[in-house]
Amino acid sequence: MEKKPLRYVLNVLFIVVILAVTFRLVFSGQELSEIAADMKTASPFWIGIGALLVFLHVAGEAAVIHYMLRKLSQKTPFLRCLKYSFIGFFYCDITPSASGGQPMQMYYMKRDGIRYGYSTLIMMLITIAYKAVLVICGGVFLILRRDTVANYAGSMTWLLALGFVLNISFIALLVLLVMRPKWVRKIGLKLIIWLAAHRLMTQKTSDRLTAKINRICDTYTSGAKYIRQNPRVVLRIFLMTAVQRFCQFAVTWVIYRAYGLSGVPFIDILALQIMISVAAEMLPLPGAAGITEGCFMVVFTRIFGEALVRPALLLSRGLSYYLVLTVGGIVALAAHTALTLRTRREEQAAERK
Repeated sequence: MEKKPLRYVLNVLFIVVILAVTFRLVFSGQELSEIAADMKTASPFWIGIGALLVFLHVAGEAAVIHYMLRKLSQKTPFLRCLKYSFIGFFYCDITPSASGGQPMQMYYMKRDGIRYGYSTLIMMLITIAYKAVLVICGGVFLILRRDTVANYAGSMTWLLALGFVLNISFIALLVLLVMRPKWVRKIGLKLIIWLAAHRLMTQKTSDRLTAKINRICDTYTSGAKYIRQNPRVVLRIFLMTAVQRFCQFAVTWVIYRAYGLSGVPFIDILALQIMISVAAEMLPLPGAAGITEGCFMVVFTRIFGEALVRPALLLSRGLSYYLVLTVGGIVALAAHTALTLRTRREEQAAERK
């Protein structure tokens, strides 16, 4: 078995272990039959709305990919872009810090005839917009609903602060890459030379990292040029990404309504869910497994109540994570199978010639 497939298998096993431990801690002292019964009391109509919002979240990235490809004069059907989006979310969900999604998306784009230059530009813009929208929304809602955040999420202040620091640092690095790629190249290459000189890395690793830094900086140099020349396109991507992310953030409120609950405003539940995303998304855990469930329990126990918070957690994560993971896995398997069969046919045709 190749290294990458083995790594993905190990990541999936890690997720299973983390979730097993998490659910044992979260659901200790409560019968599963009671939780299942409570889940059945949720309104199927609102659960359907939640599933629709999750689909729109995935389709939102597909819309951005489709829009960018059209701007780059690449005629690609929307359904194929939806395939790229599901594949990306699947590999993001099984790799630490969502690091595996975009390389796989770029791989399948390349196999469909889309140049790496185009796919890297698209993924760069998506990454910047996706993280920037989260931080901007987090900052705005933290200011506007600071009393709500302090009341319900006060006990995870340190984790929230860490999340903001990690997200802002990541965005700052991306912006630095876009605005000053020469600085990043110079700093990165000097660091590699220093590490190699002190025998803290092998020459092979040094050469590989040098090539990688040069490739990344070249990509972001072209990306910076595109951003300067196409500000309206970039603005539209940010607006599309904002709609996409709000579809994701609204799922918890939908579950709240599914149980016929009221009293906590939509904007408060939205603000709290955004805080959970800020706190958990950048942590090096596949799918933010474990930490997201823990944050949900801390933040929403008083809102849903002791009796409903656990089934609400299962429904919320079931829609926003497990459903996407399952459908994405099916799409990724189908895409891999189709690609394998196509490659085999091409090899057989070449042999006949």
